Amino acid sequence: MEIIKVVAFAFISLFIILILKNRSEEIAIQVSIVAGIMIFMFTASKITAIVELLQQLALKANIDFVYLSTVLKILGIAYLASFCSEICKDAGESNIASKVEFAGKILILVLAVPILMGVLNAILNIM
Repeated sequence: MEIIKVVAFAFISLFIILILKNRSEEIAIQVSIVAGIMIFMFTASKITAIVELLQQLALKANIDFVYLSTVLKILGIAYLASFCSEICKDAGESNIASKVEFAGKILILVLAVPILMGVLNAILNIM
């Protein structure tokens, strides 16, 4: 199972980070960032497979690709903002982390407005 590989890698990374934290805080943070990026890169192929599946389902269901594309962008923003925020928190910069989370929420809201307008137009057409 692939999750076992991810968890094992995370625990090994955590062990190395805890050892390095006493000696050099900067190197420990860098190892943490590299470990996070490596885990993200491991899952990138899985994300691609999910996106392809969703595209096929959207074609079969005759859903406009603009809506699917927007939803995928929203998911990407949410995951990346969360990932960056956690890295900032690990580095002890919770102030920057909260600003990244806020920016992510605003960007998600901006992308969601056209979908909301489409839903409202559909409701108005039904009435």
